[in-house]
Amino acid sequence: MAAFDFSLRLHCAGGVALAAALCCAAHAQQADNTVIITGRTALGASVAGFGDTPLTRTPLQASVIGSAQLADAGVASIAGLTRLDASASDAYNAEGYWSNLSVRGYTLDNRFNYRRDGLPINAETAIALDNKERIELFKGTSGIQAGTSAPGGLVNLVVKRPDGKGGSTRQVTLAARQHGSLLVAADLGEQFGNLGLRLNAAIEKLDPPNRNTRGQRSMFALAADFQLTPQTLVQAEVESSHQRQPSVAGFSMQADSVPAAASIDPRINLNDQPWRQPVVLNGTTASLRLQQRLPQGWTLLAHAMQQRLKSDDRTAFPYGADHAGLYDRYASDGTFTYWEYVSNNERRTSNALQLVVNGQLQTANVRHRIETGVLLSRQRGRFEDQIFDIAGIGNIDGSLSTQPSLGSKDANTNRDDRSTEIFVRDAMVLGDSWQLWAGLRHTQLERQAQRTSPASATSDGLRATGYERSANTPWLALAYQLTPHTLLYGSWGKGLETDVAPNRSRYTNAGQSLALGSRQVELGIKHGSDRVEAALTVFDIDRGHTTHFGNCDAPDTCTLVVDGSARHRGIEAQGTLNFAQWSFNASAMLLDAQRQGSARVDVNGQRPVNVPARTLRVNADYRVPALPGLVLQAGVAAESNRVVVPDDKNARIPGWTRVDLGARWKQGLGSSTLLWRVGVDNAANRRAWKESPHQFGHVYLYPLAPRTWRASVQASF
Repeated sequence: MAAFDFSLRLHCAGGVALAAALCCAAHAQQADNTVIITGRTALGASVAGFGDTPLTRTPLQASVIGSAQLADAGVASIAGLTRLDASASDAYNAEGYWSNLSVRGYTLDNRFNYRRDGLPINAETAIALDNKERIELFKGTSGIQAGTSAPGGLVNLVVKRPDGKGGSTRQVTLAARQHGSLLVAADLGEQFGNLGLRLNAAIEKLDPPNRNTRGQRSMFALAADFQLTPQTLVQAEVESSHQRQPSVAGFSMQADSVPAAASIDPRINLNDQPWRQPVVLNGTTASLRLQQRLPQGWTLLAHAMQQRLKSDDRTAFPYGADHAGLYDRYASDGTFTYWEYVSNNERRTSNALQLVVNGQLQTANVRHRIETGVLLSRQRGRFEDQIFDIAGIGNIDGSLSTQPSLGSKDANTNRDDRSTEIFVRDAMVLGDSWQLWAGLRHTQLERQAQRTSPASATSDGLRATGYERSANTPWLALAYQLTPHTLLYGSWGKGLETDVAPNRSRYTNAGQSLALGSRQVELGIKHGSDRVEAALTVFDIDRGHTTHFGNCDAPDTCTLVVDGSARHRGIEAQGTLNFAQWSFNASAMLLDAQRQGSARVDVNGQRPVNVPARTLRVNADYRVPALPGLVLQAGVAAESNRVVVPDDKNARIPGWTRVDLGARWKQGLGSSTLLWRVGVDNAANRRAWKESPHQFGHVYLYPLAPRTWRASVQASF
């Protein structure tokens, strides 16, 4: 059966199962005692903005994915979230480069949609997961949590810290992955009176399935907690990471046709030229946090963080086919133009300071849980002139070698972003069943950009831009506790992104800043108890969209304006269920994403590029009764087709279904424990295009990775 039909049937089956689990949850206690259902009601998501309130009792949608779940699935990067949650999808995820995600169909901004322990970071780097306790994925318009960000959601990385209960952590992990990747990692924690320490270190030889992409990475992190007094806790941590590896270039359309994925060897790396250089990503992050208990149950939190990134971004980059007069795809015979891209010594710095006070108070018959504070943040990017110069002609079979380019340099762009965000959130209990949740964030931001070379900066008008803007992003939700374990809610909120017309003579509005507002309406039902967890959500997000109008090839012929919007409406279902020896974790999303309100009527109603309309993720565990400690695992990921070219709804890549298999065995050895894991990803060796990003004005196609084996052993002592 075709992958498209199989994907649709799986979606329907998953949705029915989730709905059935939700409807039957209130009666689970009366079921036969051979049925055991478990939930995760104690989990909260700090990125949601309401502290440790359990997710099942908050009127919003988020996923919390722990380190054990990441290890079971073999996830080693942020991009791996696409295997575990149907709302997250690939958005130009290339091996050897940083991860790019979309959530609810909107591509996340790596500069503004990522958090680390709640503070903003720049995700234009390789983020190590070895020292992360969990990943939190918030879904929806994020104006209550972030001053400016894409509306799909936020990703928050929670760092591993000392146990805090006087316990010790001693773990060593050895892992191997086909075709030669090897990892050694250690996780050590100890309590020394009022001082707790947690050390994480990892070193890995990288050798993915793509040919000639060998590299290496390392990570070192140390976290310390010091209980200064019973009311005062000081926490500090530092992390340093390094990755050096050639990146993998994408395939593309061949003239007007989308090549069949079965005809492409997914192990080919078009970046494999004699003169190519590896991408080098270095990062250091440090933070200091003070938690002070105040009278009457209130708490003061002061949290500061600095992130320093240094990168060498280099590749033999396939881009268009100049010899065939094509500039956004390859030629019909599979040839393309190689460009040498070299941008050395890229430096990105992020600083953040947040002061928060939270606590509870009573007014009349209303109980309030209030949090208010201020967040000061700054991002700075400093770059050198870059090389982006034609080198020669390549072919999709990787058989053509070229000489490097002449190395002509072009200017890059330095950036400065400053913001001050003042916020207040209030969770109000209005009696036994009703709750009102409200929040408001006021943001003042200042952004500047300037070319690195003065000569090129004046060749087409001054390119420096700068603007200031302030905005209020409110959020409101009303929740009704239908049963002690079931919550009905509706929410409404706003978000903000900004853009600026390039300060070039061809633009009639050169240097003008543009506000891309977004708003979301969401209705949901959630159930969570010790026996089941499930949620069904309907959402509607509308975000402004910018368009270039005019020829843009002569002075005063081009205008950048907000032109209609990108509206994404959908249904999400997710749940966890245990049945006898079986455990299931499933999520599905049906998404209607389209342009609307554009002055270009031909684009209205079209689905955005690289956004599937249907996604499904199902992961199942089977605990083998005859062998205690052994768990067999299987995962299914399915997606419908994706649009390849803007303004051309007929150019698409087909849908696909992938099956992953694995096993976990916990073995006791005296006072020590061995945890063995083995898995095979893409067990059927399915060949398909996993995504179709339109990046840098160019069509790219990335294939599913071929069948890949992995194995690891984790020793705890």
